Amino acid sequence: MQFTAHQIGILLHGTVEGNPDVTVNQLAKIEEATQGSLSFLANPKYEPYVYNTQASIVIVNQDFVPAQPIAATLIRVADPYSSFSVLLEKYNTIKLDKKGIEEPSFIHPTAKIGDNVYIGAFAYIGAGVVVGNNSKIYPHCYLGDNVKFGKDGTAFAGVKIYSDCEIRDRVIIHAGCVIGSDGFGFAPQADGSYTKISQIGNVIIEDDVEIGSNTCIDRATIGSTIIRKGVKMDNLIQIAHNVEIGSNTVIASQTGVSGSTKVGENAVIGGQVGIVGHITISKGSQIQAQSGVNRSLEEEGKKWAGSPATSYNNHMRAQVVLQRLPELERKIEELESLIRQLNEK
Repeated sequence: MQFTAHQIGILLHGTVEGNPDVTVNQLAKIEEATQGSLSFLANPKYEPYVYNTQASIVIVNQDFVPAQPIAATLIRVADPYSSFSVLLEKYNTIKLDKKGIEEPSFIHPTAKIGDNVYIGAFAYIGAGVVVGNNSKIYPHCYLGDNVKFGKDGTAFAGVKIYSDCEIRDRVIIHAGCVIGSDGFGFAPQADGSYTKISQIGNVIIEDDVEIGSNTCIDRATIGSTIIRKGVKMDNLIQIAHNVEIGSNTVIASQTGVSGSTKVGENAVIGGQVGIVGHITISKGSQIQAQSGVNRSLEEEGKKWAGSPATSYNNHMRAQVVLQRLPELERKIEELESLIRQLNEK
C-alpha cells in the first residue's frame, strides 16, 4: 500500500507543505520513523524529533511554527492526533480486507452466507447460521447452530460462539473469546453434591460492540445475557449468565460480573473489578481498578473505589489515614506509657 502526500492531504482535509508527490507505505512513531514512513506530531514534548526524523511525511497542527528547517513533507491539519487515528483505521481496514471461503472449512447446507464474506480455513459454520454481508470469520472459529452474525462484523481466530446466540452489526470479537457457554448454575443437594441447572437461554450482542481476546460471556439460564450497543470490553473479562451491560459502557481486563447484575449505560469499570450478582450499577458509574462491589450502586454518575466499594473520596481519605497508621500506633504507645507513669505516682 503506497500513498502520496497529496492523496493523504485530501483524505484528511489538510494542507500539504513540501513535496506533494512524496510517497509513504507505512506508519511509524516520529522518533522511530524511516524513509517511506508517515508520522505525526501532536505532543509538544516530541517537537525535537520533527527536526531530525527520517519520516517522509509528518502530520502537524495548522498553527505549528518550526524553529528549524524540516526535511519531511508536512501536512497541516486541525487535530494531528485525530487525523492520525483516521489513517490508522484506514490502514487497518485495508490490511484486514479479506474475502472468500478458504478450504478446508465446513459450512452447513442450511447456513446463509452474505455477500463479500470471508470464512477462514478450519472454520465451522453450523446449521441455520446466518452471516451478514462483509463479515469476516477467521480460521478455527466455531459458529454453532442458529447463530446470527450480523453485517460488517469480525470474529478473529479461534472465536467460539455457541448455538442460538445473536451477534448484531459491526461487532468485533477478538481471538479466543467464548460467547454463549453455560452459565455457572448448580443446585446444591442434601448429600453435598451439586446438580447442573440447564442453561437454555442465549447471548445477544448489539451493534458496534468490541470484545477483547479470551473474554467469556455466558448464556442465560432463561432469556438472554445482553451486551448493549457500543460496549467496549478488554481482554480476559468474565460476564456471567443473565447479566446486562448498558450501552457505551467500557470494562477493563480481568473484571468479573456475576449473574443477573445489570450495569447501566456509560459506566466505566476498571481492571480486576469484582461485582456480585443480582445487583444494579447505575448509569455513569465509575469504578476504580481492583474494587469489590457487593451491593447496588444507585447514585448515577458517581465514582467508587475499594473493597468493599465505597465513594471514591471516602476511599482516598481512608487511604491517607491508612498511611499514617504506624505513626498513630507509636503515639498510642507513648500515651499508654505516659498513663502508666502517671498511675504509678
